[in-house]
Amino acid sequence: MSGEFLGTYKNSVNKQKWITIPASFKKKFAPPAKQTVIISIGPEGNIAIYPLDNWNEKIDKLKEGSTREKELLLNLRTFASSEQKLEKNGRIKINNELLEIANIKDKVIIKGEGNFISVWNPDKYEEYRNKKLEEHKKSFNSLDYQ
Repeated sequence: MSGEFLGTYKNSVNKQKWITIPASFKKKFAPPAKQTVIISIGPEGNIAIYPLDNWNEKIDKLKEGSTREKELLLNLRTFASSEQKLEKNGRIKINNELLEIANIKDKVIIKGEGNFISVWNPDKYEEYRNKKLEEHKKSFNSLDYQ
């Protein structure tokens, strides 16, 4: 299985709608993924990029899951692009529909989410991050880190 994708990177979208996956993420692709990804809708109005092996594992789990999980499966498939190989430099093309859903124009935040990679509109990511930071401050303290 590919991953664990962690970290946040700023990047741009070129005129042909290509983005570059950071080299540190590209290195984490397992051989079964064959440098191939599936791109679909993400959980926070963003874009989700799955290495092929992680996608297949996620789909298998959702097929056997609850009604809610089967609905997620349908949504992921509805918005999914076809399989796509990473170029040697890590570039991939994002389709216009997903860019519109995520309100992405020319700049992106690329974030590791464990078993997948998310792509964000920078302003939406900042809002999301600030919200999570406030929730974190209210919920945890130094004793939780011991």
